[in-house]
Amino acid sequence: MTEREHFASRLGMVLSMVGVAVGLGNVWRFPYMVGSYGGAAFLLVYLLAALAVGVPALMAEWALGRATRRGTVGAFERADLPGGRHVGRFFFVVVTAATAYYVNVIGWVVWHAAAELSTPFGGRLVGAWILPPNTGVDPRSLMLQAIFTVAVVGGCVAVLLRGLRSGIERVSAVLTPLLFVGLLVLVVRSLTLPGAGSGVRWLLDFDPAGLTPDVAIAAVSQVVFSLALGGTFMVVYGSYLDEDERLGTGAVFTVLGDTLAGLLAGLAVVPAVFALGMEPGSGPGLLFSTLPEVLGRVPGGWVVGAVFFVSLSGAAFLSAVAAFEVLVAGLDDNTGLSRRGAIRIMAAAVLLLAIPPMVNMEIFVPWDLTFGSGMQTLGALVAAVTFGWSLDRGRALQQLASGAPGPLHRFLHVWIRFVLPGVILAVGVWWAVGG
Repeated sequence: MTEREHFASRLGMVLSMVGVAVGLGNVWRFPYMVGSYGGAAFLLVYLLAALAVGVPALMAEWALGRATRRGTVGAFERADLPGGRHVGRFFFVVVTAATAYYVNVIGWVVWHAAAELSTPFGGRLVGAWILPPNTGVDPRSLMLQAIFTVAVVGGCVAVLLRGLRSGIERVSAVLTPLLFVGLLVLVVRSLTLPGAGSGVRWLLDFDPAGLTPDVAIAAVSQVVFSLALGGTFMVVYGSYLDEDERLGTGAVFTVLGDTLAGLLAGLAVVPAVFALGMEPGSGPGLLFSTLPEVLGRVPGGWVVGAVFFVSLSGAAFLSAVAAFEVLVAGLDDNTGLSRRGAIRIMAAAVLLLAIPPMVNMEIFVPWDLTFGSGMQTLGALVAAVTFGWSLDRGRALQQLASGAPGPLHRFLHVWIRFVLPGVILAVGVWWAVGG
């Protein structure tokens, strides 16, 4: 087993954690969730859920990783969860399958960036070419996805081979700020469009009637999704934290950075959609279909689109690196393989599993719902239960406090033990019944 590295600095740690959390989850999913669930009411519940659910859940997953010094494979067993070894192996398989379709989506983003950059040269590249057809097989889409997926996986391998400090932390320090620059550029262009004010008013016009159970559960589900909770990414990154690192401070900064990215994405996309008389509730296609169309109708829109999709590619790439790190740590911790050998094996496995969801949306969508939304919620529930009920209370409190626990840490432990599992379970049920 390779000796475990620690983050070199708090800033590097926070930038790495924010980079993992943001990914496509917030920038892609947040705007269309806001559009689908009524704007301001969703925003209000989301902000409250980010503090009440996101911060303690993030602390619990980091603490679980730091207490056990293991990733997904090993953490549950070392925390004395009954059947923990099998649970860890199960989530290892889940992350492998999830990473396989996620690297495909990152390829879509990179291709959209290339399409925007081609505009001054005649715009011969079309973003939609890479998207899988609804049914059947499109050879051009399949070829483009294969090329760009191999490129994304190759990039992940290059970063992982350099380790935590020289690879993950250093790349995060560049790509995470780049995302916020790209979002700010898009926000400025969006807000300066004639009629954009109606979109801003829609985002901020709070109607108490919009506070429905569906909106509340959807907002909590977005918190779970956007923070990369699920007993996987954040557990393995938690295993790299120093013992004296204050989890509460790091969790608050990570949640604030993640939430800011989501809010900027909403301000970037929704006002532009309103300005051009389009539909904000157009669902998952809002980023890959609606936004390119909006930018295509705006003078100089290709410049903004190129900056945005390039920066989004970087953020999405960091999440893919984190996913691979979960897998590599799983092999590194529990086999005699070297880190280099584990990276090669997992890269090959992911590339093989990436082929089925490339074919069409009839395969891709169920793959996403199963290995993404559904299993992520289940993993977050198992992680909360493991930390709250299986890990020794003394160890749990010491991890939450990073030293001697006080009243706040005891309250947090009770909250994680009794409230958090119930909230996450409600999200899981909502997802299962088609929420």
